[in-house]
Amino acid sequence: MNPIPDRGPAFFLSLHDVAPHSWPLYRAFLAELERPEEGGRLDCTLLAVPDFHHRDMAERHPGFCQDLRERQRAGDELVLHGFYHEDDGPPPRGPGALLRRRVLTHEGEFSALTGGEAARRIRDGLSLFYGQGWRADGFVPPGWVTNEAGRRAIREAGFAYRTDATALYRLPDERRLPLPTVVMSSRSPWRRRLFRALNQLRLWRYQRAPVIRLALHPVDLRHEDSRRFWLDTVRRLRGERRCVTKRRWLLEQAGAAR
Repeated sequence: MNPIPDRGPAFFLSLHDVAPHSWPLYRAFLAELERPEEGGRLDCTLLAVPDFHHRDMAERHPGFCQDLRERQRAGDELVLHGFYHEDDGPPPRGPGALLRRRVLTHEGEFSALTGGEAARRIRDGLSLFYGQGWRADGFVPPGWVTNEAGRRAIREAGFAYRTDATALYRLPDERRLPLPTVVMSSRSPWRRRLFRALNQLRLWRYQRAPVIRLALHPVDLRHEDSRRFWLDTVRRLRGERRCVTKRRWLLEQAGAAR
């Protein structure tokens, strides 16, 4: 008998930057967590990038595309995560833009695009998804940053939701649903030590939250200490909460509001 109620507290296992080059890391990570003795399958939210940094076109890797089709059929959600995952827009102007686009992240693809260019990349991304038999209900901009033109293009594309660093936004009305988030910074040993401590505090603070987002990145799985943190965290949370996709959770919130 499942001790966690069907509508009880939940968590998202949100895997960022899913592309042919990063998929082997995620596949091995999930294989370890989804062994029968671990509790079996997890319903993940996979943030897929059609052509990572202009050099990793998904459709050129049929095995990768098949893996994602099979994960989707089994219960995972696929999300469009930009197109190139690289900030190749006009150079930043002013200290605020410089901070957002060159210090906090270099990956904010949708931070400075025109509305027409943002719409084109979304269109091309959805075309690739549909061509591979993938479905996309949500959009997550790389780096969790967008400008107003990008947000308008996302709304007009017909997605059910988008997310940023702090919330999920139901579309098209942009209703904001807070998302307590656990994320690592794994680029150096001192960052990994700092974020492990910060994340333990976050998990304690979020223990009564209805949902927690675990935001994993491929670099986290290249280092044993950060990889171990995520394994331990997922194991802990799956004993306390349901692992659901963002789309399922959003549908549950809509049903509860009626």
